[in-house]
Amino acid sequence: MKKNKLTLYILVAMILGIVVGYFCNLNAPDAKAAKVIAGYFDIISSVFLRLIKMIIAPLVFGTIVSGIAGNGDSKAIGRIGIRAMGWFLCASVISLALGMVFVNLFQPGVGTSLPAPVAGATTNLNVAALNFKDFVTNIFPTSFLDAMAKNSILQILIFSVFFGFAIASFKDDATRTVVAFVKELVHIMLKVTDYVMQFAPVGVFAAMASCITVQGLGVLTTYGKFIGSFYIGLIVLWAVLIGAGYLFLRNSTWTLLKLIREPMLIAFSTASSEAAYPQTLESLERFGVKEKVSGFVLPLGYSFNLDGSMMYQAFAVIFIAQVYNIELSISKQIALLLVMMLTSKGMAGVARASLVVVAATLPMFNLPEAGLLLIMGIDQFLDMGRTATNVIGNSIATAVVAKWEGDLGQEAETEEEAELVLAAVPVQD
Repeated sequence: MKKNKLTLYILVAMILGIVVGYFCNLNAPDAKAAKVIAGYFDIISSVFLRLIKMIIAPLVFGTIVSGIAGNGDSKAIGRIGIRAMGWFLCASVISLALGMVFVNLFQPGVGTSLPAPVAGATTNLNVAALNFKDFVTNIFPTSFLDAMAKNSILQILIFSVFFGFAIASFKDDATRTVVAFVKELVHIMLKVTDYVMQFAPVGVFAAMASCITVQGLGVLTTYGKFIGSFYIGLIVLWAVLIGAGYLFLRNSTWTLLKLIREPMLIAFSTASSEAAYPQTLESLERFGVKEKVSGFVLPLGYSFNLDGSMMYQAFAVIFIAQVYNIELSISKQIALLLVMMLTSKGMAGVARASLVVVAATLPMFNLPEAGLLLIMGIDQFLDMGRTATNVIGNSIATAVVAKWEGDLGQEAETEEEAELVLAAVPVQD
């Protein structure tokens, strides 16, 4: 199916999922029965996510190795990494700061009717998994096969960089066969991605139906102020990121946004960054980003440039303080921002990473970890927005770095040209 039609099908599937989930929620006799019904939808969405995860490791490996082996310039790769990390750092500060501004502006936790959990209640989150020592050591794989099996993007990236430079170090034709294999691997995995994405509407439908079956739409009313103010903050963050991208990409920014609308929808509906990775990579390549840049910056961004997640962390911590009527001074909030700047960089590979970062940060400022129980129940709705934001942030960052490097190919400067780019994608039988 055509890419533009697939986007429409995904959007329709989201709406149908909400309708079917709401119907199931209304007709379920109790919460336990609703979870059982949702479990059947989960089978479908889990299969789709597994198919996506099946693609990621070989795709990351192939794109990084082929990019480095084809370029062979260690200085260029180092320069790309430094530029990318500089952008990521600025984006992180802006995301955290905006989260703090909007939670203080709307004060969704002040005067709330939500019952504050007992301060000693536990969340059962593995906070111990988030520490500097483990983060640094876990960057480096003990086994390439283990990293591939666990889909540890950062570990795969490290091995792939070494492997790529090793290939590039040979000046003769000794590695010609390996280079050809890796490049062909990328093309094959992109074709596999096209096949898997034909199931995207079904997976999206099941994910939305499962979520609404358990939560219902009533939860949106109860937490309306919190969810609404958070999404307003995300919209402003989108505007800031797009504006920053426009400074460098100019009118082609709108082309980029058109090309990434499909991975954004997938990320939003499944609340999974992994689900959106293959399509994001394809969209960036259609935009004109060279493989050596997209294959390196995008995986790096998945570990260090989670803009939506960082805004959520600042928002959530201060919301919990508001619910418990604990005042945080400006100096404490600035300190909070600096702490989360560091702790958020250890999110890669940690289960329920954003919640874990919040849980780890709360005790540092004498805030009850139990407050996290207030938002764990609606985390799926929040995760959808922050995951889609991560896709936007990483796509713009990758395109801008490519522009800086002079590795951005032919760009479509108008909306009409963007439609031609989308229409040029071959039809899958």
